[in-house]
Order: sequence, then structure tokens, then C-alpha cells
Amino acid sequence: MDKVKKKLTTAQKCARKKTKEENQKKYLCVFVNGKQVTVKRPPMIEGIDADEYIQQNADPIWLHQYGLWEYIRDEGEKQEADTEDRDKR
Repeated sequence: MDKVKKKLTTAQKCARKKTKEENQKKYLCVFVNGKQVTVKRPPMIEGIDADEYIQQNADPIWLHQYGLWEYIRDEGEKQEADTEDRDKR
């Protein structure tokens, strides 16, 4: 004798679909040692990674206050980076 499956109601279907969409926004599927694993997505600000956003928009004083010294560039480095950006365009 087979067990009879109960069909989901429309409210249950909608709730299941909604939670699935939320989980896809929160988690990312990756392969680790040949197995699929879900991990939390990295934080995003305006569609780009949080670290990259900080590098692009933070001033040296703010970076120093929060201990992000590796992102502080000297004036000479800024000029070189600006010329490289212009050359790429």
C-alpha cells in the first residue's frame, strides 16, 4: 500500500514559493569538495561588494579611524591610478 500524498493548498504553495525566493536572495550555492553547499551571500551596497564600495568612496580620515590602513593610498599612488583609469577608457 502506497502512502497517498496530500496536495498543497494555494496558500501553502505561495508561502513555499516566497520562502524559496528569500533564501535565494540570502544564500549562494557553491561546491566544496564535490558537494553542493549553501553559504551566506557577501554583503552588498548598491550592487557591489562592501569592501570594494569602501575602497571607492571612503576618504583617508575615515579609513584611518576604522583601522583600514591597507586601503589608504598616497598622493603619488592616486595620480598613477587616475592615469591608468584614463588610459583604460
